[in-house]
Amino acid sequence: MAGPLLEFFTQMDNQGGIIVKDGPKFDLDLYIQNYRGRTKFDRLLLIGRSSVKLCVDALRAALAEAKRGRDTQRYRDVVEYLRIAAPNDPDAVYDQKWLDKQEIANHEETQRLLAELKGYKNNLIKESIRMGNEDLAKHYESIGDLNAASEYYSKMRPDVSTAKHLIDVGKHLVRVAVQRRDWNMIPAHVAKMTLGGQYPDEERNSQPFQKVATGIALLGQDKYYEAALAFLEADPSVSSKVYNEIASKNDVAVYGGLLALATMDRRELQAMVLENQNFRAFLEPEPHIRRAVTMFVNGRYAACIEILEGYRGDYLLDIYLQRHVSKIYARIRSKCVVQYLIPFSCVSLDTLEKAFGSPERPIEEELAGMIEEGVLEARIDGIESLVNTIKVDPRAQMQASALASAENYERQAIERLRRMALAAADLELVGTRKMGLHHQLGGDLAFGDQEILMG
Repeated sequence: MAGPLLEFFTQMDNQGGIIVKDGPKFDLDLYIQNYRGRTKFDRLLLIGRSSVKLCVDALRAALAEAKRGRDTQRYRDVVEYLRIAAPNDPDAVYDQKWLDKQEIANHEETQRLLAELKGYKNNLIKESIRMGNEDLAKHYESIGDLNAASEYYSKMRPDVSTAKHLIDVGKHLVRVAVQRRDWNMIPAHVAKMTLGGQYPDEERNSQPFQKVATGIALLGQDKYYEAALAFLEADPSVSSKVYNEIASKNDVAVYGGLLALATMDRRELQAMVLENQNFRAFLEPEPHIRRAVTMFVNGRYAACIEILEGYRGDYLLDIYLQRHVSKIYARIRSKCVVQYLIPFSCVSLDTLEKAFGSPERPIEEELAGMIEEGVLEARIDGIESLVNTIKVDPRAQMQASALASAENYERQAIERLRRMALAAADLELVGTRKMGLHHQLGGDLAFGDQEILMG
């Protein structure tokens, strides 16, 4: 790594960034063509800040994307990054003329749209007011003022007159919330896009947007199982801007496949991933995800992990996955190890090292961590270098459950017989102070906590 690049990635590392030293499997130009809008810049900037191999190329592309837009702060940020990473690059110098011109144009456009909106409000024309708020919100979004954009998109809602307008408002607000990483607000905005089945065509057209946005929000909140379900339910047959404004179809396949592997058992994976006709359409451009799921379902756990490890670097350059890759991969590895051990009473550490070994962490240390967390029920024999699994005897478990049920039934039967005998003798139960206290505390009453009075 050259001097400037070393300094740059040292700074990124100090700021808590994730550094990817290996080159990705994707071509940057082909990859970024899947996106448009502000997410295109965000993805390029993340790659520039994280990938040693693609750093300068990604930052140059991000700079060009910034100059095609109106957000001057983005331009400043990427020039500063490029200045550190490649100080001799001709683009690593502020274009002050463009900056000044763009900021003047942004200010003038803001004033013009505010004046137009004021005129529409004076005329009290609902459709014009809605369009005025939308134009102003889009302008604020384009210049990077996301708080103002969200405010004016919200102001559109009282003036909507059609189902399409209502859905459009939700899409705008969700898109801005995604850019702000405001994961908690996305489900609320998505919920307001549902029309109760009154407009099936509009709802069907917005289904992919709702599912993908919900999945990304749940992923951002570490709710991996729920996020997997959302991605698996997306409809690939509907043409939607979500596939280039937020996440591509390739992304949906990767997110849904990885999260399903991390959270679902083999039966669910077979039914909800491999046999899911809708999701199979997403998996076609990402065949390695399908292969990894198939390997897990067929019990070839080492092969599953090997496939995924080959793409770890790519996923570490994804704008939504990056923060979660280590946790998702750890869950998948744990599941694979647990499933691998199920048929055996003991396995040598050497065998496990060959199957699941990682250069970053010895398998014995990994197994110890899984045992401490309760993920794996086993004991490690350090002398014999064996892992002894703890088997639960299903017959003993069933017998214990049956005995507990019998004892509970006997206790209830005795209490019922006692109460029947009291009723037959024309006696009644009156609670004592102790009984009242038990009642206040929500506890069960014993027979001794009651007084028997003649009826």
